[in-house]
Amino acid sequence: GNEESFCSCSHGAGRVMSRTKAKKLFSVEDQIRATAHVECRKDAEVIDEIPMAYKDIDAVMAAQSDLVEVIYTLRQVV
Repeated sequence: GNEESFCSCSHGAGRVMSRTKAKKLFSVEDQIRATAHVECRKDAEVIDEIPMAYKDIDAVMAAQSDLVEVIYTLRQVV
C-alpha cells in the first residue's frame, strides 16, 4: 500500500444519491432489471440498494490508482 495514505483506500464505491432519493426514483421493476443475473432480494424494502444509487466502481478505482493495484475483480457466481 501507499504509506502516505496509511496503506488504506476506499472500501466501496460510495453512493451517488441518498437512500431516500433512490426509493423515490426507482421501482421494483428497475431493481429486477438492474440485478437480472444477480442472486439477491428484489423487493421494495431494498430499492435503496439498487446499483444505480452507487458510484461506478471502475471510476472510483481509477481515481485512487496511486493508492492501490487491482489484482482481482470479484463477480458473483451462482
